[in-house]
Amino acid sequence: MSAVTLKMIAAELSLSVATVSKALADSYEISQATKNTVSEAAQRLGYVANPYASSLRKRRSKTIAVVLPEIADSFFAQAINGIETITQAFGYHVLIYLSHESFLREQAIMQYFKSGRVDGILMSVSEETSDTSHIKDVIDDDIPVVFFDRVCEDLPTAQIVTNDFESSFNATHHLLSKSCHKIAFIANSGSLSINRNRVLGYQKALQSVGNSNELIVNCGKNDEENYQLLTSLFNQEERPDGVILSVEKLTPLVYQVCNDLGVTIPTQVKVLTFTNLGIASFMNPALTTVNQPAFEMGQAAAKALFKKLSQNIEVLDPELVILPSKLICRESTR
Repeated sequence: MSAVTLKMIAAELSLSVATVSKALADSYEISQATKNTVSEAAQRLGYVANPYASSLRKRRSKTIAVVLPEIADSFFAQAINGIETITQAFGYHVLIYLSHESFLREQAIMQYFKSGRVDGILMSVSEETSDTSHIKDVIDDDIPVVFFDRVCEDLPTAQIVTNDFESSFNATHHLLSKSCHKIAFIANSGSLSINRNRVLGYQKALQSVGNSNELIVNCGKNDEENYQLLTSLFNQEERPDGVILSVEKLTPLVYQVCNDLGVTIPTQVKVLTFTNLGIASFMNPALTTVNQPAFEMGQAAAKALFKKLSQNIEVLDPELVILPSKLICRESTR
């Protein structure tokens, strides 16, 4: 017969694993009534705490894992810098793991962490991730996870995001104010929360002015296929006169396609990108951007994690931190 786990007790009482864990640890955050209920259920079900596993959890590795979809994106590079300013202050090391936008790779990475090799995890999920059970399993094993940017909204833990809906709404209105009537929204994954929120902001902005020319283009991972898709978009008889790019890496492709087709930016099409690309102001024409607070988001994620580690509480309470992005207007939308 398999051993009774915290997850089983939580299911029996319709409580979260975090609440059960804290109740058994006699946490001040849990009421005495709940502690009594959990204790009674633990005894009734035959739960036996594993002192060896507990001691392993309390024996810190002084290491934090950062799981990213990629590192080429300037956003994640800046986020890592923010994370390291906090981890260094606490005397921790940072290990970076890349999923390369692969769900299976991400799954394998999280399975590896279940051995207790890290004290906590900062994470931005892959574009393929829709099933979050592999992450929930790690959280249920009392390894704290903090999401930033690409989050899993269904998991009860700390999440650091930017105001994607509002930023996209404002970006769309910026193009509308520049007399754009057919604005294309170009993304790469409908499953990610950031893309969903940006699409909703784009749609709401169009609706607010009675514009029914909604045009959402979903690109993939293959540059050649994306080039052909974008070429078809700009070859339309009524091609878009405005473009919002939700993905930084597609920006050079849009510039290349426009150049190859003789479509002039910003005269014939205005281009705006969600990006922290350092060379945006040096592009020709200079690129209008929605700059995300990547450095600050990295710092906030690390602070949320160390807040719990310093209190010796492995399970993080649900927390949502929203940091504002900033629209920076340049020549590509003039």
